[in-house]
Amino acid sequence: MQLYNTLSAEERAELIDQAGKQRLTLSFYAYAHIEDPKKFRDDLFIEWNKLDALGRTYVAKEGINAQMSVPAENFEAFRETLEAYDFMKDIRLNVAVEHDDHSFLKLTVKVRHKIVADGLNDETFDVTNKGVHLNARDFNAILEDPNTIVVDFRNHYESEVGHFKGAITPDVETFRESLPIINEQLKDFKEDKNLVMYCTGGIRCEKASAYFKHQGFKNVFQLEGGIINYAKQIKEEKLESKFIGKNFVFDHRLGERITDDIIAQCHQCGKPCDNHTNCANDGCHLLFIQCNECAEKMEHCCSVECLETTHLPLAEQVKQRRGIQVGNKVFRKGKSEALKFKHSGELTATPLAKASEEKPKTIRQRIAQKKVMVGKGQHYFSKAQVGQFIIENLELKTGDKILISGPTTGNQHLIVENMFVNGAPGDVAKAGDKITFSVPFKVRASDKLFKLQN
Repeated sequence: MQLYNTLSAEERAELIDQAGKQRLTLSFYAYAHIEDPKKFRDDLFIEWNKLDALGRTYVAKEGINAQMSVPAENFEAFRETLEAYDFMKDIRLNVAVEHDDHSFLKLTVKVRHKIVADGLNDETFDVTNKGVHLNARDFNAILEDPNTIVVDFRNHYESEVGHFKGAITPDVETFRESLPIINEQLKDFKEDKNLVMYCTGGIRCEKASAYFKHQGFKNVFQLEGGIINYAKQIKEEKLESKFIGKNFVFDHRLGERITDDIIAQCHQCGKPCDNHTNCANDGCHLLFIQCNECAEKMEHCCSVECLETTHLPLAEQVKQRRGIQVGNKVFRKGKSEALKFKHSGELTATPLAKASEEKPKTIRQRIAQKKVMVGKGQHYFSKAQVGQFIIENLELKTGDKILISGPTTGNQHLIVENMFVNGAPGDVAKAGDKITFSVPFKVRASDKLFKLQN
């Protein structure tokens, strides 16, 4: 019985392309008491795996929070797997405005202490005493009221690329940080102001609205279904969008466009841009905004230091990372001294440019552009730390950048510094040749050998 994902992202992307079927990107959440989260998690994984559903889901005793990619033809069957549970009857599924068949490439379902890390003690207030839900039309109307204060309960890297006009956008990295900041900032307006809040899909505001009512705010409202549902409603009802820019999303797309206004800048050159990327250095993975020109020049890295690191042999990269805590850098979401054009906190709603037809490369395009399969794994000589491969396609030379990929091995990047071809030292290997070279990890028969191209 399969309870965990067994394919790499590249292998899953290839299967999706071969299937040639449309997939829908969606999200949902539900607060409920779940007695046995582990069993609930396993049951969901088994049913979703049958439907080729992919995505990232958190399960806790307090409920479920999910972002998913589902084949369009399996959409209703997927809904049935949810509505088999009473607390998810008639659950709202926030279907994305823009779709990408590769938005998720793995199925991950994890048991957590909470479905959203809010830092709150739920036993100290009534979490069911929530703010008034507003649809898109009513949300637009209340924003026009001069008695309204609107707050963005997302993080700085989300609000930087898009937000509602006039919103307070806290300069925070986590949801839990924003709660005390907003409570202190608005402490003098609890009685007479409309506190209107929004987030991506609504889940953060479900808890935040109850928290602020507990703190004494009298008039608390929240955007029903978040920005995702708002975008769908304004499109269907032909309403004016009070949201400007792009909505950050937590999948491989890293954003879906709501309006064609670009309000952010490339963090490296300052050009108007709102395309997020993760640094290609495995020791960094910093999330930041990068235009296509800088992506090509910097090879998707956030700094010269990271770029130089990616050119080192894998063994040297691993050695540099050993014993170093990179978590703080990873989760500083774009706050790096190397990024000269990063802005957060007080943000503008003034467009810097209009979105063009040019889009950032999708994960699948980047995969396809960078690698060509040239061979397969044969054997690993553990004492000598040498891998053996059979070349099946094209040729491989010393100095080539390669990727060794497999279900267990994962994705390992190397540079072929020297090799043996059919048992003798050589610089070029062609189809049919057996090659061996130093590899600082175990090679398996299921591994594929790719040559990386510029």
